[in-house]
Amino acid sequence: MKPALTLYLAAPRGFCAGVDRAIKIVEMAIEKWGAPVYVRHEIVHNKFVVDGLRDKGAVFVEELDECPADRPVIFSAHGVPKAVPAEAERRQMIYVDATCPLVSKVHIEAERHHEEGLQMVMIGHAGHPEVLGTMGQLPAGEVLLVETVEDVARLDPRDPDRLAWITQTTLSVDDTAEVVAALQARFPAIVGPAKDDICYATTNRQAAVKAIAPKIAALLVIGAPNSSNSRRLVEVGRAAGCSYSQLVQRATDIDWRALEGIASVGVTAGASAPEVLINEVIDAFRERHDLTVELVETAREDIEFKVPRVLRIPA
Repeated sequence: MKPALTLYLAAPRGFCAGVDRAIKIVEMAIEKWGAPVYVRHEIVHNKFVVDGLRDKGAVFVEELDECPADRPVIFSAHGVPKAVPAEAERRQMIYVDATCPLVSKVHIEAERHHEEGLQMVMIGHAGHPEVLGTMGQLPAGEVLLVETVEDVARLDPRDPDRLAWITQTTLSVDDTAEVVAALQARFPAIVGPAKDDICYATTNRQAAVKAIAPKIAALLVIGAPNSSNSRRLVEVGRAAGCSYSQLVQRATDIDWRALEGIASVGVTAGASAPEVLINEVIDAFRERHDLTVELVETAREDIEFKVPRVLRIPA
């Protein structure tokens, strides 16, 4: 007899509209111009997705100078500093920008505040591609980066009364709220975005984890170690009371010994994890357990982003 186990499946989970669009851009570029097509940085943070695109003819590089001038190049969903497309134009390269429109919104906010003479404070993780891309929209020194409440206390802005804040789109909603509160307490005149910068997909996936956390003894988040939104889901699960919250890239990463004797587990996936990996994990549980799957849906997503026009025009 297999032991009984209830698997609570979070919804929404997995691919968001920005990730779906970015993958389509690479696939359509290969179809239009043939292989190889170069991609600056991982198009999204998921090894399974990147390996699949590599098999179709995508070549992933870290910097533009690794790309030949006579082949198309695609910029990842995380966004790039302004200097990157400028260099591509200087080299007369064909390039397609796959930056998520919600990241582009943050870029536009930063530029608008800069034009109004405000210095930016960005809440985000140092070294993350999205942060590097956003900070690279403005001249050096015009964006100050903070990660924690403690960082806020150390800030030394040019003019404390002429500041605006923006955020990385994949942060923890709760942690970010604490940093924003610290900024507003120290700099009462600081200007915030008209609409929250944390993207709908990040917010929705975190809300779903909070909903299932009281029901489960363990939480598995399917995603890549370098995926910010996936790592935040693990943290949200722990903060919501599920002490065993773990990140796994796929079913082979599950620590079955740690799950022995439990009767309930939650499963979700970061915004760059495909549904095939979620199904793989469910099947692995079904092999070992008399499994009941319960869907816990906290929101429905119907957002779709169009691919750039250049890919919709025949070659």
